Amino acid sequence: MASVQLITVLLLALALAKFDPSTCQILQGKVSCVDCTLNYDLSDVKVSVKCDGVKKLGVATTENDGSFKVELPSDKGNCLAKVLGGPVQLYVSGKDQISEIVKGKEQNSYTISTPLIFRTSCPPRTSCKGGTKVGSSKTVDLPLPPEWGLAPSSYYVPFFPIIGIP
Repeated sequence: MASVQLITVLLLALALAKFDPSTCQILQGKVSCVDCTLNYDLSDVKVSVKCDGVKKLGVATTENDGSFKVELPSDKGNCLAKVLGGPVQLYVSGKDQISEIVKGKEQNSYTISTPLIFRTSCPPRTSCKGGTKVGSSKTVDLPLPPEWGLAPSSYYVPFFPIIGIP
């Protein structure tokens, strides 16, 4: 019995020794909406963080006020934050979609250098065909009769067979 408790204490000590909170690099930022009402819910907007030379990608989801927190994939090299999409279709200009990450005022904290700004409607005097849309995180789900016993249509990948090639 005592050996089980000793092993548990040693495993806990080992786990705590590997976690060093001083090495965590945290990015704190905020997204803004230009054409939203005053109390618009800015939650569930996805923001990605990519650093040079690192394959790992950090992804954050915003809170009601548009704020987000994410651990940086690396504290070395240039890192960028980018608005990916949200619960509804978002419209952004190229310069407002991406922001460079800079060192913050507190130790091990980082922030964005320019605001991440989006719209929920197409900006005036633009056609919105030139790549200003940012994807929505909603899936398309076509109604299927329940008696067919199939999974929701969003689970299937479209498949177009190649016919007629000898």
